Amino acid sequence: MRVEHQIRAFEQLFASYNGVLPLHRHLVGYFKQHKQMGSSDRRWATRYIYSFFRLGKALSKLDNLKRLAIADFLCNETPSLVVAEYLPALAEKINLPVQEKIELIKSAYPAFKLEDVFAFNVPLSESINAEDFYRSSFIQPDLFIRVKETHIQAVINQLQANNVMVKEVSDTTLALPNGTKLEQVINDPRLYQIQDFSSQKTGNYFEPNKYDYWWDCCAASGGKSLLLHDLEPKIELLVSDVRENSLLNLQERFQLAGIKKYHQKVMDLLQNNDQILHHYEFDGILLDAPCSGSGTWGRTPEMLYYFEKYKIENYVKLQKAIAENVIKYLKKDKPLIYMTCSVFKAENEDVVNYLTSNFDLKLEKMELIKGYQDKADSMFVARLIKQSGTNDGANA
Repeated sequence: MRVEHQIRAFEQLFASYNGVLPLHRHLVGYFKQHKQMGSSDRRWATRYIYSFFRLGKALSKLDNLKRLAIADFLCNETPSLVVAEYLPALAEKINLPVQEKIELIKSAYPAFKLEDVFAFNVPLSESINAEDFYRSSFIQPDLFIRVKETHIQAVINQLQANNVMVKEVSDTTLALPNGTKLEQVINDPRLYQIQDFSSQKTGNYFEPNKYDYWWDCCAASGGKSLLLHDLEPKIELLVSDVRENSLLNLQERFQLAGIKKYHQKVMDLLQNNDQILHHYEFDGILLDAPCSGSGTWGRTPEMLYYFEKYKIENYVKLQKAIAENVIKYLKKDKPLIYMTCSVFKAENEDVVNYLTSNFDLKLEKMELIKGYQDKADSMFVARLIKQSGTNDGANA
């Protein structure tokens, strides 16, 4: 039977994966090694394994194939053979809204609890509606692009001409189906930046001024720097990261965006960088801190499945240490923009409380950007103002 073929493909793929690599990268290597898999086999195996991980730890005592059927029923609106095989009474209801499908699963499996999907027993950031957030695990986030307001209609026209569903969610933001091959439908890569909607909203906290000198200290591939530069093109900018390959990606993105005037350094922010930065003073610092990434697990549900609670404490230590090492390069009365893509209170409000208690920083405003309301990631952002002109924290 065809369903048995699909099940075998899923089980072999699942057995090959240990959670170390991002799942999308593992799939590329796996399919290269198993060239006998046709496009249909690859598509179904990919759908099933992503669905399976979206269930997190819920119903963990059931066997994996029943869990797969439940997950696929909750996560998709189109029929599958696995759902038809293991949930025949519900198969025709797969196109119902997620909440209605959750209620059907609760009736069929009384042990099902929504909170078990995200079973870490760790406080979430204070403003999160936990049930809405847990429910969002079953919904694939959109792909978001940031477009200059003057170009947005031209980009919409190209997308519609290629039959891509597009939704304008702000004057500069478009939402597209996840998996859209942008390079095949937009003829000029300079017209857009791929950036999650919540990530774009962090720019409301930057407030750069002309001729400011800003430091994006964990720049990665430069998404926040590009946003900062679009908000105020006449700034001086230093970008740094501990990973040289990330800065190579940043260079490519800056080149496409036409940004030529910036400084770049490979730096480990856990070390003393006074020899590199001894004469630097910044009008603003972006600290997009290393974190659990829990606000992005809708895109990477394998992380939801494999993440271990003890790692949160490790990230918190890292966040505090990096912040301590960059604050001293900030001018008086200037902002530190602290950001994470985490939903855990320990990485967000608790770190902000630590910084304001131990350093001459005053909290101006902060927010947990609830991406689960927009089919986007969830992110935390805080704007902290330095109160002292000295290099050391008040109590450090």
